[in-house]
Amino acid sequence: MTGSMISRRMWLGLLVGVMVLAYARQVGAAPIPVPEIDLSIRQSNNPQEVADSLKLLVILTVLALSPAILVMMTSFTRIVVVLAFVRNALATQQTPPNQVLIGLALFLTFFTMMPVYSQIKAVAIDPYLAGEITQEEALAAGSQPLKEFMFKQTREKDLALFIKMSGGPKPQTRDEVSLTVLIPAFIISELKTAFQMGFLIYIPFLIIDMVVASTLMSMGMFMVPPVMISLPFKLLLFVMVDGWHLVVKSLLESF
Repeated sequence: MTGSMISRRMWLGLLVGVMVLAYARQVGAAPIPVPEIDLSIRQSNNPQEVADSLKLLVILTVLALSPAILVMMTSFTRIVVVLAFVRNALATQQTPPNQVLIGLALFLTFFTMMPVYSQIKAVAIDPYLAGEITQEEALAAGSQPLKEFMFKQTREKDLALFIKMSGGPKPQTRDEVSLTVLIPAFIISELKTAFQMGFLIYIPFLIIDMVVASTLMSMGMFMVPPVMISLPFKLLLFVMVDGWHLVVKSLLESF
């Protein structure tokens, strides 16, 4: 684009702006209201204002950590790892793409965690919004269904490891186990379960790779990549057994 063309467009834009301003003055148009945003830090002598500011800070912190909470305290970890194993076992590179796998994992997580959310809503959220309990009571009551879910999926060996490493007194009941101990134990238990399921998923596809590789070697076709030949057979097997149905069914039944 030449300099003359740029200057012409600048003059044309300036002319249009002047015409719009002139027309607005003629018709007596009111100025467009623009919202004013005021973010300031001031000293406060009112304890209620300080408490409200701290609550707002806590809410913003929770919103910032919500992706980590979704990943680490729900069934999302196991589901997304197993789906990634399925894609790697098929050797289809980026098919299905990451957006599809993450979306499927999210909706499966919502499905499996819906009973837990319903309990949290019934015992914590609704009473708190109705003013029947305080915020501290709502947090304590809302954490119980989530802890029960994590306890069911956590191995005793992993839980004992973090209880021992915490250096605190040994809890006598589940209520005495803190979330700082339960969450990491739950995560490594989920990872082990996901890797076990991934190993079982890999076995049939590994057998296909071995058969194809040995067949090509026996035929002297050393220059042909075995993956290129085995991929159609993997896809055929996966479609014939309705693989996605079996994988999703196994994931849901594991919870």
